[in-house]
Amino acid sequence: MIISKLHRFIFVAIPKTGTHSVRQALREQMGPEDMEQVGLFVQKSLPIPDLAKIRHGHLTLSQLRPHLDADTFDNFFKFAFVRNPFDRFVSYCSFVTRQKGQFDRNPRAVMEHFVAKPPWDHILFQPQHQFLIDEQGKLLTDYVGRVEQMQESYDAIAQRIGIPTAVLERVNSSRRADYRDYYDDELIEGVAKLYARDLELFGYQF
Repeated sequence: MIISKLHRFIFVAIPKTGTHSVRQALREQMGPEDMEQVGLFVQKSLPIPDLAKIRHGHLTLSQLRPHLDADTFDNFFKFAFVRNPFDRFVSYCSFVTRQKGQFDRNPRAVMEHFVAKPPWDHILFQPQHQFLIDEQGKLLTDYVGRVEQMQESYDAIAQRIGIPTAVLERVNSSRRADYRDYYDDELIEGVAKLYARDLELFGYQF
């Protein structure tokens, strides 16, 4: 998460949505009073003890809201990026098994395992909408970009917050086949149930 007093924005870093590329571009525009919390590649914490102790940078807007005055939270431009849940699920399965290579050897088995036993307590697995909604399920963001049109989305964000745009670099990415190649009908149905609200709210399909 990045909170910029200089440019009056809040960037919500949803896991597995290219957040490192966006952070890297935004850091070039940050002022001395701007704040960031991140736990990979760079170690930074917000000056808010309750949030700093979480130790990762994937904070939700509902977690942040009680720690900001209403004027700041309501009037700062709040944005995030989302990704097709079917693609994101493949990315998750590959990422968490990368050390032993289980996904590379048998991707279908890994995917079936996580569909059958969803690790909801793992921050990287959690549905994307949970980072952006209030207690009533209403979106708190002003803009939601898409990984599938990442540069175009970032250009629009940069224009909105009044900073020069930048070419987003690929950071912490992996090489895989098209996500659709990993699915059969049963897996499509299983992942659709896991991320039903994301699919509905952000308008994604398989």
